[in-house]
Amino acid sequence: MSPQSPTLTVMVQAARKASRKLKRDFGELENLQVSKKGPADFVTTADMTAEKTLVEELSHARPGYGFLLEERGKIEGTDPTHRWIIDPLDGTLNFMHAIPHFAISIALERQGVIVAALIYNPVTDEMYTAERGQGAFLNDRRCRVSARRDFGQALIATGLPFMGQDHHEMELAELREVMAQTAGVRRFGAAALDLAYVAAGRYDAYWEHALNPWDIAAGILLVREAGGFVTDLTGGEGMLKSGDILAANEGIHPQLLKTLKKARNNVS
Repeated sequence: MSPQSPTLTVMVQAARKASRKLKRDFGELENLQVSKKGPADFVTTADMTAEKTLVEELSHARPGYGFLLEERGKIEGTDPTHRWIIDPLDGTLNFMHAIPHFAISIALERQGVIVAALIYNPVTDEMYTAERGQGAFLNDRRCRVSARRDFGQALIATGLPFMGQDHHEMELAELREVMAQTAGVRRFGAAALDLAYVAAGRYDAYWEHALNPWDIAAGILLVREAGGFVTDLTGGEGMLKSGDILAANEGIHPQLLKTLKKARNNVS
């Protein structure tokens, strides 16, 4: 594990505690109580329990910090300068189908700036961590984005719209354009892990539309601390507001940004 500040140590301990029940439930999927929250958007008892554990652990360690949560929304704290942004189970649909690709995602925001991040897959025991100015780590190894510059050899990750979402034609146009120019496109269904994989150099880039802050907050810092570039799909800094994101290394980022813009222009 990377050298840790007290804050990051608190985050790791909270994630590990929340992950214990997730791992048990993952092994007993047939016993899960599942309720439908919306089209292709499921909530499980595991999801709710993990969130409750994270809130309890982090509140105990850092009293007064606020929260932005997937299930419960905003919780105002007495300290207005700090806020935890949490997804207790990113990749819920994977989890529900016994696909071992899901994660706990925790980011700490200080005065509007993300200063610490953690993404943890309990099944693989891969713990991605980062602190602002201190680099990114996968367990005890330093993370770096890939060095690939040839767009034609790049492996790109994305997310695609599902039932109940709009913009299918635009995003399919983007996909067609990227598929035609790169070595391959992957759609693994967990935005936090997609960003973590860019930070670790496994993917050369990742883009997606209309995500929530808890999906991407931790991953943004991870990629940047691993030497990568993260913007929205206009090349700006509006990722957490728009939910549109593009993360890549220095060489691939401008090429993918240009390709996606061309695809959208062709549709409109």
